[in-house]
Amino acid sequence: MSAEIFVPFVFFGFLAAIILVPIYLRERTRQSAHHLIAQALEKGQTLDPTLMRQLTEGGNKQPQDRARRTLGSGVVLLALAGGFAAAAFLSNGFDPSGYAQNGMLVPAVILGALGIAFILLATIDYLTKKKDA
Repeated sequence: MSAEIFVPFVFFGFLAAIILVPIYLRERTRQSAHHLIAQALEKGQTLDPTLMRQLTEGGNKQPQDRARRTLGSGVVLLALAGGFAAAAFLSNGFDPSGYAQNGMLVPAVILGALGIAFILLATIDYLTKKKDA
C-alpha cells in the first residue's frame, strides 16, 4: 500500500476512532445500567427513584465553574505557545536556512492568540457572573 493511500486512511481512521469510541463506551455503560435495573426488577427488588435516576442519567454531574475551566484552558494554550516559541528559537542553529524557526512560530502565534482569547473570555465571564450574583 502506497503512502498516498495509507496516510489519509490512517488519519481519517484515527479521527473516526476519537469520535466514535467515546460514544460507543457511553452507550454501552447506559445499556449496562438498564440491564442492571431490569435484573433487579425481575428479582422483585424495589429500587429507589433517585438510584434509578442516577443509573439512567449517568450519575451526578457537578456544575463546573466555567470561568475557571476557561482560564485553565487559556493558561495551557499560552504554555504550549511558549513551548513552541522556545523550540523555534532553540532550533535556529540546527537549520541554517531559518525555515524551521518560522515553521515553529506559526503554531506558537496561533496557540498564543487562542490562549489570550480564552483568558479574556474567562475574565469577562467572571466579571459578568459577579454582577449577576
